[in-house]
Amino acid sequence: MKVLHVITGLDVGGAEQQLRLMLRRLPATCEVVTLTDPGPVAAGIEADGTPVTHLGMTGNRDLTALPRLARLIRAGGHDLVHTHLYRACVYGRIAARLAGVRAVVATEHSLGDAVIEGRRLTRSVRALYRATERLGSATVAVSDTVAARLRRWGVPGERIHVVPNGIEAHRFAFDPAARALVRTRLGLPVDAFVVGGVGRLVPGKRFDVLVRAVTQLPGVHLLLAGEGPEREMLRRMAEQFGSGDRIHLLGARDGAFDALAAGRADAWARTGGTDAAPPGARPDIPGLLSAIDVFVSPSPEEAFGLAVLEALASGLHVLYGSCPAVDELPEDQAPGARRFSPGVHELATALRELRRQGPGRLPVPPVVRRYDIARSAEALTAVYEEALATAAARWRATAPAPGHPSGVVSLPDPSPAPAPSTLTNR
Repeated sequence: MKVLHVITGLDVGGAEQQLRLMLRRLPATCEVVTLTDPGPVAAGIEADGTPVTHLGMTGNRDLTALPRLARLIRAGGHDLVHTHLYRACVYGRIAARLAGVRAVVATEHSLGDAVIEGRRLTRSVRALYRATERLGSATVAVSDTVAARLRRWGVPGERIHVVPNGIEAHRFAFDPAARALVRTRLGLPVDAFVVGGVGRLVPGKRFDVLVRAVTQLPGVHLLLAGEGPEREMLRRMAEQFGSGDRIHLLGARDGAFDALAAGRADAWARTGGTDAAPPGARPDIPGLLSAIDVFVSPSPEEAFGLAVLEALASGLHVLYGSCPAVDELPEDQAPGARRFSPGVHELATALRELRRQGPGRLPVPPVVRRYDIARSAEALTAVYEEALATAAARWRATAPAPGHPSGVVSLPDPSPAPAPSTLTNR
């Protein structure tokens, strides 16, 4: 099976990282096309051995990208095209059809009730999505919540398949040495109560609520990893409340974590290299999760809640505004996770209570095992196989019968031939 993945961009983000994890486990020969900014995840995917092509799309209305993408698909001889994120789904489905590929799967990573990928949903956005969705074979939802939203949009239920996001839980296991190293590199007091958050710094994630709540808790530090347009606003807010020295905006990557990786490299070498993966290949987020005491995800609307799941894998208490990965399961699957109303006072009160209790580390909850990336890859492979089988059946049903004038016919060689009856039908 030869699969081409088409994604809008490969900067740091949940959908992008999820694609990289899936590529490592899918039983298929895969290639990737990114419409826009290749970003650091593209380098990681290539380091894993999967080729990445940058299409060089200049904007949402760069229609010249469509024939370029169709030519790439046609030249690659792909059996199936898998699209990720809104722009790639729109252009990828059309291009796949132009290239003659009938098996087209799309994953809806970030669909909310009012927003898609952090942008406001408009009537035109919804109309274009629905029109191009019909060109595909199947649409994958990362949660039951997203599947329900798709059905409300009018996507037929039989075309929707739920394949949850997955994680490599062992990569997020609590590491006392990493905790000490990160805290030392950031200059945090040994006994400090530290809150953490991870995500794109955009309005919909409501990290302003988290920053304001921490400013109301003297002595509490915040480690916030992520990039986005609100970073400068959050920095000014922290300084305005006199908490600039306690609010640490780490960006997508931070030098402290490079040092952490070096420290893990030494430890890995001391074990004789028997660890599951060299530390240089590990993401930065596990170090941050080991360093903090409580994880907060203040976003009021999520499609899955991958960051919450990673925090639970580190044995953390988690406060969240929205997390379908947890909310769709019985409470005993994630006893350390607690939903809160996304207000500053409510969050500050919850953090104050946890600080007083001295949260400590929890056993890894059952929800983490449920969302193992290997299970997700198996489920996605089943979707691929069904899409290919359906496409093949439709082709057989519509293909002209042998000998039909519109069929594909091999014409005889015009040069003299010993037997003029060598005309064959295919």
